[in-house]
Amino acid sequence: MPVQLHTHDTSGVAAATLLAAVDAGVDAVDVAMDAMSGTTSQPCFGSIVEAVRNTERDTGLDPKAIRAISSYWDRVRGQYAAFESDLRGGASEVYLHEMPGGQFTNLREQARSMGLEDRWDEVARAYRDANDLLGDIVKVTPSSKVVGDLALMMVAQNLAAADVVDPDIDIAFPASVVEMLRGDLGNPPGGWPGGIQTKVLQDQPATTVRPGSLIDAADLDKERATAERLCDRAVDDRELASYLMYPRIYAEYCSAERKYGPVSALPTNVFFYGMKPGDEVSIQIELGKILLVRFQALTATDEDGEVKVFFELNGQPRTIKVPDRTFVGERTSRRKADEDNEGHVAAPMRGTISSMQVRSGDRVKAGDTLLTLEAMKMETALRAPRDGTVAEVLVKIADTVAAHDLVVVLDR
Repeated sequence: MPVQLHTHDTSGVAAATLLAAVDAGVDAVDVAMDAMSGTTSQPCFGSIVEAVRNTERDTGLDPKAIRAISSYWDRVRGQYAAFESDLRGGASEVYLHEMPGGQFTNLREQARSMGLEDRWDEVARAYRDANDLLGDIVKVTPSSKVVGDLALMMVAQNLAAADVVDPDIDIAFPASVVEMLRGDLGNPPGGWPGGIQTKVLQDQPATTVRPGSLIDAADLDKERATAERLCDRAVDDRELASYLMYPRIYAEYCSAERKYGPVSALPTNVFFYGMKPGDEVSIQIELGKILLVRFQALTATDEDGEVKVFFELNGQPRTIKVPDRTFVGERTSRRKADEDNEGHVAAPMRGTISSMQVRSGDRVKAGDTLLTLEAMKMETALRAPRDGTVAEVLVKIADTVAAHDLVVVLDR
């Protein structure tokens, strides 16, 4: 059976690992184009090729061609500079937390969005603890994200590993952790560690069969019709697949497309960084149809965080209001939950309210979902700590909350 080795260069020594594997007879190794290599990506393609030149494992690849292709990707990479990771060198901490390269950068962004950037050392240690709590699982997408979600929860709520499995400490676990321990992603050999699975699932049943076997067959014609209603146009097979995998995200995409049009036709730098007054750009929206857009001016940001943009489209004046993504409005001052009041339900971390399941006056039972909090791809369901009646709901969908903010009050 052929053996292929895949590794990221987060530690800075992955190239040595690949060369050792080559000497040991590995059949294939994964590398990254020179301009895209290093840190959380794979080792440098051109360098590996040169290192094995004139040996029995010489690849025979043309180094000039490799450099020519790398030069192209170097220019492409420059257009995405604003989204680059801030990791500028090797990180030996990978030997502590064992995060996959892609997870490393994603988790840092999640931590930043949750106000935990200054506590990154704690996040790294918590990732190690979370991984051990889950049985030292194989960490690939999406399992690596689940470990990261659990680690962020632990740091945000100041929980040690022992606290996570303590049956006397009530914890709002991220939805991804619940789903994985329920068996939605499959089960590892020997199953999940009993202590954390029992704590997370509580009364929920776990599945032990292949998750895909439990999914009902999809009526593709019906699903396509739903997707087309969302987009108000016909969708092709690729778009249908996107809808089936990510229905909520696809619905948001359709909403943005209806409002702003086919933004995928914009040049990359215009899409990411916008235009300045006086700039002009031509956009081909379909074969033979080109739009000439000239940006004229914009107003100051209003109280809703929007600006009015004035531009010309093929010489005709147009105006549109768009959100100013740099705008930071006044944050609502919220009541904090009283830790001694068992009827107070608090936000466990900073995030945005993504869904509400209850209203004032609703009767709930212990464990019922009250609302869902989202923080940078991580969803957490807040559940009723006991039976009772919803006396107050202090938030609504899209509200931003901080850790310990009071969101729901329950009466007996």
